[in-house]
Amino acid sequence: MKPIKEMINDKTVRVAVAALLGGLFFGWLFFGGNPPADSTHEQIASSAKETVWTCSMHPQIRKKEPGKCPLCGMTLIPLNTDTSEDNPMEIKMSPTAMQLANVQTSIVSRGRPVKLVRMNGKVQADERNVNSQTSHIAGRIEKLLVNYTGESISKGQVLAYIYSPELVTAQEELFEAYKTREIQPALYRAAREKLKNWKLTDKQIDSIIKVGQPQEDFPIMSDMTGVVLQKRINLGDHVREGSVLFEVADLTKIWVMFDVYESDIPWVKIGDDVTFIIQSLPGEKFHGTISFIDPVINPRTRVAKARVEFKNPGQRLKPEMFVVGTIKSPLSSGNKTIVVLKTAVMWTGERSVVYVKTASATGIGFMLREVTLGPALGDSYVIRDGLEEGEEIATNGTFSIDAAAQLAGKPSMMNPQGGPSSVGHQHGGMKMPGMSSGQKKAHTANIQLNPQAKQVVVVLLDKYFKIKGALAIDALDKTKKSAKDYLDYLGKINMSVFKGEAHNVWMKHSIPLKRAANNISKADDIKAARKHFIMLSSQSIMVAKTFGPFKKPVFVQFCPMANDNKGADWLSREKKISNPYLGQSMPTCGEVKKTIK
Repeated sequence: MKPIKEMINDKTVRVAVAALLGGLFFGWLFFGGNPPADSTHEQIASSAKETVWTCSMHPQIRKKEPGKCPLCGMTLIPLNTDTSEDNPMEIKMSPTAMQLANVQTSIVSRGRPVKLVRMNGKVQADERNVNSQTSHIAGRIEKLLVNYTGESISKGQVLAYIYSPELVTAQEELFEAYKTREIQPALYRAAREKLKNWKLTDKQIDSIIKVGQPQEDFPIMSDMTGVVLQKRINLGDHVREGSVLFEVADLTKIWVMFDVYESDIPWVKIGDDVTFIIQSLPGEKFHGTISFIDPVINPRTRVAKARVEFKNPGQRLKPEMFVVGTIKSPLSSGNKTIVVLKTAVMWTGERSVVYVKTASATGIGFMLREVTLGPALGDSYVIRDGLEEGEEIATNGTFSIDAAAQLAGKPSMMNPQGGPSSVGHQHGGMKMPGMSSGQKKAHTANIQLNPQAKQVVVVLLDKYFKIKGALAIDALDKTKKSAKDYLDYLGKINMSVFKGEAHNVWMKHSIPLKRAANNISKADDIKAARKHFIMLSSQSIMVAKTFGPFKKPVFVQFCPMANDNKGADWLSREKKISNPYLGQSMPTCGEVKKTIK
């Protein structure tokens, strides 16, 4: 027989199994095997709320879960499928989508805008303290004691010794007059005055009389204290009376001469405070006040000079040093103005737009809003019209919002009326507008490339530089030919050489690069080619910043007068400015903004 304990356990198990089977039977009996109506409704609602994931480059791709695009490998983005929006003109974004797109917003506020003017310049000697050391005696240089440029001299210092036959004769006349000075004092005074006309002092004349013999090698003494900027004589030279021997400058006070571009002249005034730095003195800041502005603009460079007078103890600042200065110039209007970050504004060439944040019961959305821009203030813009204080706008991730709006057929930067998405399928991608400055910042982080991909980028940049060089010399035919060569090479690139994140970045830039190069190759005139070169340059700069550094430095250069005085960047192999936007009319207009080493 089983023990009593085991019999109790067996009985308990049998009772529990019977109760479970009975419960299942009665449940089936009452509900007929059908799920409750509420459960069915919840399943349908859950299914309707499933997120659809698509590719910004290949919108025909639709997935039920996040991942990579099977065509290009880019990360899929969520596509809003909710059709119950309050406003059909706005694009809804879920919190997850906003986080993935790194969307950031800020409240529009008013302030007193300050224009930040950046200027390049050089240190120069104060023209008022630059003098010529001349010879007061005609003769031959027998000894030269100051014989190189840059040497410091003091007033009264002997610079050279000169032999002068006329001076020897004058000394002999002095000796004869000295003997008859009691009888003919006027003759004696005339002999002394003749020597004084050659800048001899009474002490020197008395010394000559005391010695009693003509002095053949006579000293030439400095009339000033300073630094020799230019030496114009050599040992043995014959000089005339009044000949310039040295150019001497007092560098205890110097000038800092800034180049003020024509578009910045309204913001620069006499009396403005300037903060400037010098490349050879890193970590130090200097301050000065503008004391003079050229009344006439240089017709070749289109700049005016602004002068800052600066004390230079120890002569740390040396002529020809490069300086970079900034001026903070408040706008003339005393009223507070709406100012937004540049990253919030998307500029199409014809209009400027921002995305205004909206909130409703259905969630967060963004609506396209066209704005009128005022002056650029460093990293921000003045908004003349289109925004009200207190509204909330996207300041980062605007390009991602615009891409989502295009995919959903909502009003976007390139399609302000909305409707069917302007997606181009012939190349398997979408019609992409130019990136905002916020997107540019997002692609400046360096990404390591394999040697094959690095070589592709280097060759592509070399072909870009040929287009840039042709534009700089106003050669339209050569520009179009170089653009065609660029386009041919771009079409032959094997995208598989770009791996991982590098592939995603390359896919974002390759289509705008192709479109810009194609437009340049078909341009009717040099002006149209330069207009499309702006897009080619902006995309090329982002590619270079992302995939650099390179074996040789690449310079990002900027011209404030290009693009109808809105300014434009370009890339260059040389630090020297060769402007592709203004060509031979102003070849050196511009500055180096960044060096990709």
